[in-house]
Amino acid sequence: MVSDQLYSVDQVADLLGLHVKTVRGYVRDGRLKAVRIGGRQYRIARDDLEAFTGHPVATPAREDARRHRRTEVTGIVQIDAVDPTTMNRLSTLVTASVAHPHDGERLHIEIVYDEERASMKIILVGDLNTTADLLKIISVIADEQP
Repeated sequence: MVSDQLYSVDQVADLLGLHVKTVRGYVRDGRLKAVRIGGRQYRIARDDLEAFTGHPVATPAREDARRHRRTEVTGIVQIDAVDPTTMNRLSTLVTASVAHPHDGERLHIEIVYDEERASMKIILVGDLNTTADLLKIISVIADEQP
């Protein structure tokens, strides 16, 4: 049963985007209801967390991952002999090509440029299909360059 869900202080901090010490303070002050287990550990019931926040609590990523299989790829594309102007053009085209992800697909792009070596790296993290499509786009764009 979902309402029987118990969270650690660390999990609550992650869910709320707070520091662990802040959550512990809320517990000690009595603002966030918790049960003490062992010496200094607390567990917070989902219902109590929702009462504290005033809205439903999102499912933790770890719990969600058990229910939904996800496949992800990480890749690094290195392109040499790239001047700053070309790097700007490439990075703009690459980021623009994924500006609007569709069907909930996740993609993270990071671009690193080393001007001394005239080298750029495009770091990709995303689902298999979106990343494969982006690699094709990068290949076309990189091949167009002088």
